[in-house]
Amino acid sequence: MSRAGEWFLRSGIQQPNGGVARYYRTDLARNHPVSTEITGYAASTFVYLYAVTEDERYLDRAVSAARFLTRTAWDPASRTIPFETGPPALAYFFDCGIVVRGLLSAWRATAEAEFLDVAAALGQSMVRDFASANGSFHPVLSLPGKRPLERDPGRWSRNPGCYQLKAAMAWWDLLEATGDAQFREPYERMLEYSLVACGGFLPGHPERPKVMDRLHAFLYFLEGLLPHADEPSGAAAIRDGIRAVAHHLREIAPEFERSDVYAQLLRMRLYADGAGVLPLDRAAAQIEAERLAEFQAAGSDPSTGGGFYFGRQAGAWLPYLNPVSSAFALQALELWDQCRTGKARVWRHLLI
Repeated sequence: MSRAGEWFLRSGIQQPNGGVARYYRTDLARNHPVSTEITGYAASTFVYLYAVTEDERYLDRAVSAARFLTRTAWDPASRTIPFETGPPALAYFFDCGIVVRGLLSAWRATAEAEFLDVAAALGQSMVRDFASANGSFHPVLSLPGKRPLERDPGRWSRNPGCYQLKAAMAWWDLLEATGDAQFREPYERMLEYSLVACGGFLPGHPERPKVMDRLHAFLYFLEGLLPHADEPSGAAAIRDGIRAVAHHLREIAPEFERSDVYAQLLRMRLYADGAGVLPLDRAAAQIEAERLAEFQAAGSDPSTGGGFYFGRQAGAWLPYLNPVSSAFALQALELWDQCRTGKARVWRHLLI
């Protein structure tokens, strides 16, 4: 965790204005453009690192990321946050939810009203702008007109699906933060939709590498169930989902494996155990933690050392050091270490 935290601080993946690049290309030695979604994840990551270490550098970086979102990315006129700021062309439902959760993380750590105000406004616009006639939520809107983008059956991110429940969890978080009951219904609506839609999500594609990609998305669904984990339907879906993901991951890993899938699965095992939903399979968790740790880049180069590779194909690293993969991995491995030495602190509000 310490090495990954230093990578976030020193690599340049976070820009001076607070925005965070989508990933670093090791073959080209350069960052991809800044992403608002990734900046939201980074805000949550810095808050988590601060909560564990009490290192003020992480809190400073969390504030910087949150202020980029509220002062650069947020458009008060259109009341949305685009996928990328230069120039804004698309808005993703999922990205907006991650931004809300990042801002709420920063607000809990600092009590800065600006972060809560924009999070609440963005949460309201998600309900209004992305709602579709059949009760689901459009995945992507074109800007500035906020028209639903044509869906692509071959790409899960361009279609509504159970994975959207993690973004919808932002509404539950807003309900808890503000006490405003308007945020309850849209989360419960997405929950009901997702519990039905999840049945056909896996494997969902004839190509095994694409199934691995869908495992990542399906784990978003399981994470989004956490506010509902004490209900029989949520608990059953988490238990069944963990077993299904573990099965597919074992089958596909020799060909293609993603660090975020290992990290998300390990986190869900620990959260499910903490919630009393599914006792921890320690042998499986140990294997997943060991495989996950292999993805961390070695060396003293600040642009790479400590970050986590996105994926490995037939034993070869793909040339992407990914902030989200790194965030999920550092949290999963820290929680696993806590579990082995005592009890993992599985607080839902700190889930990146």
